[in-house]
Amino acid sequence: MTGHATQPAAAVLRLSADDNVVVLVRSVAAGERIDVEGQEVVLAVPLGLGHKLAARAIKSGEKILKYGVAIGSATCDIPCGGHVHLDTMQSDYLPTYTHDEGRRFSASA
Repeated sequence: MTGHATQPAAAVLRLSADDNVVVLVRSVAAGERIDVEGQEVVLAVPLGLGHKLAARAIKSGEKILKYGVAIGSATCDIPCGGHVHLDTMQSDYLPTYTHDEGRRFSASA
């Protein structure tokens, strides 16, 4: 044993330089401290692989960018490290969050 503390595996990945979100590359426990773009964040709830976190503070109404493309709009202010999900963003493609409502929307168009 070397006596050196090991660094925990990185928890997030930025998919595109233009993104304002990062994606979890592993599950993260509630209360765990992770690094999000150089800022230490403590998650309030456990989140799994693939969930999005704000890479910086995002203002209400601002576009959410993933893969360098707008995927939705923030419905409230989201702090750096905040969970970007159905309760903090709306889709730019469907008028609601449910698949059934989305199917009804596209069938009537």
